[in-house]
Amino acid sequence: MTKPNTDVIQGTLDMLILKTLSLTPMHGFGIARRVEQVSEGVFRVNPGSLLTALQRLERAGAIDSEWRETANSRRAKYYTLTRAGCRKLEAETDDWTRRATAIARLLTET
Repeated sequence: MTKPNTDVIQGTLDMLILKTLSLTPMHGFGIARRVEQVSEGVFRVNPGSLLTALQRLERAGAIDSEWRETANSRRAKYYTLTRAGCRKLEAETDDWTRRATAIARLLTET
């Protein structure tokens, strides 16, 4: 039996990052860990993909960042959601819901 795929579905990483940051500012490792925890291990975020997505979202103005000290007294870049990021999250969530609903209809078609 093959191992189930735990990669984040292509095209959803930005949405998952934005949703995670809508709750509280976090550093990259915290974002990845939160996605894994909330998905109950179904999704795991590749660190390289996460870094690329965070840079892309920051360039687009969807998130801001600043260096802070973590609870472990280490420096980490913390990311926060911007107003533009809130709008992007809403649009991506609406689009995802529309697509997931359509797929569910197709899968339950008899």
